[in-house]
Amino acid sequence: MDWFTIGIIVLFLLIILALSIRIVNQYERGVVFRLGRVIGVREPGLRIIIPLVDRMVKPSLRIVTMPIPAQKIITQDNVTIDVAAVAYFKVVDAYKAVVEIENYNRAVNQISQTTVRSVVGQFTLDEVLSDTPKVNQRIQEIIDGHSEPWGIKVTTVEIKDIKLPESMQRAIALQAEAEREKRAKIISAEGEYLAAGKLGEAADIITEHPVALQLRIMQVLSNIAAEKNSTIVFPAQLLNSIRDIKDFLGSELGSMEENKKSK
Repeated sequence: MDWFTIGIIVLFLLIILALSIRIVNQYERGVVFRLGRVIGVREPGLRIIIPLVDRMVKPSLRIVTMPIPAQKIITQDNVTIDVAAVAYFKVVDAYKAVVEIENYNRAVNQISQTTVRSVVGQFTLDEVLSDTPKVNQRIQEIIDGHSEPWGIKVTTVEIKDIKLPESMQRAIALQAEAEREKRAKIISAEGEYLAAGKLGEAADIITEHPVALQLRIMQVLSNIAAEKNSTIVFPAQLLNSIRDIKDFLGSELGSMEENKKSK
């Protein structure tokens, strides 16, 4: 046997070896078909198959992020909205994902669109806007139930965008404005009620202690003077108090003079 023949044999063996070697990554599983029949699922690492007889399919086990396109949906209260969502799923059974379904990515996408349209249509607009986690949970459960026989696990479904008609946006804005005005009026009324109670308590104290009113008037005049206003109005009650003080001082001075004369 000459060197040329040996070289041909070696080259042929190398080609056979290259066709026989398969590398399965950590995030994959290798489903091996032999003459069209599944003979097993290979774990990650270096694997050997029989060329031209065996065929290996390697589905990924990583979580797939799949956007669900926006679609028009009529809610239970007959409001048309555009809803877009996103679904997260992964392959948990490589055998089923390869054998039971032709294209699991397309299948999950189609069942997700159908489920989103069906589930959102069972809720009113207010429920979709205010109770989104409940809607997401319901969609996830239905999609997961359909995809479980395919070896697919749907981990999360989230509604990411809701578009409302302009007329409905204006109506919601008016409703929100009216709600804020109602809360503002209630808070203002509660403040007036509390203030009235405190004023009643203050009036009771002033009734028992008239001097407190005079002190309060003095405080107000002090505040006015600090602001450098050009005009100060004295309440009549203050003038009466000043007059009473003057008369009191006059009477005291008169008494003192009479005492001195008598001595």
